[in-house]
Amino acid sequence: MLRDVLTALPGMGTWPCDEINYIWRHGNVPHPDDELTVDMARPRVVRYIRDRFSDIARQSDVQTVVEKTCANSLRVAFVDRVMPDSKYIFIYRDGFDVVASAIERWGAPLDLSYVLRKARYIPLSDIPYYGSRYVWNRLYKNMSGSKRLALWGPVFRGMRAAMRVHSLAEICGLQWQACVEKADGQLSMLPDRRVYRVSYETFVENPMCETERICRFIGISVRDDEIKKATDKVSSRSVGRGRRRLGANDISDLRRLISRTMDKYGYD
Repeated sequence: MLRDVLTALPGMGTWPCDEINYIWRHGNVPHPDDELTVDMARPRVVRYIRDRFSDIARQSDVQTVVEKTCANSLRVAFVDRVMPDSKYIFIYRDGFDVVASAIERWGAPLDLSYVLRKARYIPLSDIPYYGSRYVWNRLYKNMSGSKRLALWGPVFRGMRAAMRVHSLAEICGLQWQACVEKADGQLSMLPDRRVYRVSYETFVENPMCETERICRFIGISVRDDEIKKATDKVSSRSVGRGRRRLGANDISDLRRLISRTMDKYGYD
């Protein structure tokens, strides 16, 4: 949502797909999770990623590139080594609402056009790895009886082991917790002028005001009518959907696992 709002503004753009984890992981593909460390940002890796950002900026003729690969929340220090002049928007949301949304993605049907849009950005040398992983993921969903993918979303350290003992709702909760806690912890090491924090709920309740503040943070000047047009489709309908959709047992189990993080960000 936030990515779409920002890229609807003049001078801002992004890739024509949802995420570019393929680009971020190039040079570190065999690493078992998405928690890439600073030492993995070797010169060749940094050069490759930065070149891809330059490519999209040139192709889209924009001054600011917006990037929202979810797995980057697990590796902010790595990202900052690659992009030391970047600014970060830390948008956090009620963990129950995130879980309800993530569960849908784990079981979503194949969207071939979406897959092809993302596949354009797989480095040629990495195609065998991702091709085999994609086939396995789909076979698992069709043959395991679970009707979900073998793996989806940001892969935190120890996630595969956790999947052997936790339900899907619990795994989604642990994903949310790992992403929020690790992102916030590493962002706190950066100067305040480079990090903007906002809750999802605050943003959707007053999207024009929050977008104006974000634009000031980024350092761009945008007219009110441009902000209004960019935020026209923002809605608060999804606030509270987790408590409406999740069963009582799932909510109880999630409270046991993620209550500390929920409390920290003002959710109950």
